[in-house]
Amino acid sequence: MKKYISLLVLSVILLSCKTEMDQAMKSADKDFILKVANEKFAKKKWSDALALYDRLPNLVAGTDELPNVGFNTAFANYYDKNYRLAGNQFKNFAFAFPQDPRKEEAAYMSALCYYEGSLQYNLDQSNTESAITELQNFLNEYPDSERSKNITQLVDELTYKLEFKAFENAKQYYKMGEYKAAAVTFENVLEDFPATKLRPKIYDIILKSKYELAVNSIYDLKKERLDNAAAYARRVSAELPNSEYSKTADDLGAKLEAEKAKFAIVQADVEKRKAEYEAKVKNAEAKEGEKKELAQEKNQAKMENSAEQARRDSAKISSPEPQATFKFKR
Repeated sequence: MKKYISLLVLSVILLSCKTEMDQAMKSADKDFILKVANEKFAKKKWSDALALYDRLPNLVAGTDELPNVGFNTAFANYYDKNYRLAGNQFKNFAFAFPQDPRKEEAAYMSALCYYEGSLQYNLDQSNTESAITELQNFLNEYPDSERSKNITQLVDELTYKLEFKAFENAKQYYKMGEYKAAAVTFENVLEDFPATKLRPKIYDIILKSKYELAVNSIYDLKKERLDNAAAYARRVSAELPNSEYSKTADDLGAKLEAEKAKFAIVQADVEKRKAEYEAKVKNAEAKEGEKKELAQEKNQAKMENSAEQARRDSAKISSPEPQATFKFKR
């Protein structure tokens, strides 16, 4: 019997709540709507509260209730996880009611909404960049606020998210064996985030990229790349002493020096062969030049002989031999 009575009481309560909500949604009485809306807000029924608050701005315009409606609406959207909308509403509140004692809280909540709207690092980070800007704006406007310490922590967290995304993007080049692109991209990460906590890991992958690029390089670029990689290994050892990364740098540095010594032998042999080949080419060119010079001399002599013969033939034609003289007997 008690069970049925409890169910009956619960049904009556639910029915009365539903009836009150329906009445408020159909009512034109701002005081009644506001009362029910605030009750729903207090009971954390955000969807019901928002439905009622949305009916109130025109009804309470010009009254003292307007700021409260705007403030509660923003908070209801925040708790309902409508972060973008809530952020805009908090920002509008701070702008519309500059004298309201809740202005700082509204500015803080606006920045916090942008923070909550930041997506995971592997997704689009435009919201994260906007959140950092909004949080920084709060710090600039309220540098002495008790909330500033929390804001600073949030900025650091979001900045790290951007750093990690850039780090993972650059790492993909390394995984694909695009070592030159990996080194350049990681250098860009260090330039964009000079205070990054990922610097040791970035140094490590840049060094490994330079190592792979050097030892597998073509002949013409190998010496330069070996020297560059070896210098970077020394840099990592110096900047990260007594760490796992310095140990890796020392190991790779030793391998690079050994590779440099081997390549120096190859390079010397190549230079020797190159010099011998150039000498042969030069000797062959000299012989070919002698042949051409001798042929030119013969050709010149032949031309001169031909010219002399032509001159003689021309002289005979221009000076014919005298005709024979006949003698008659007397």
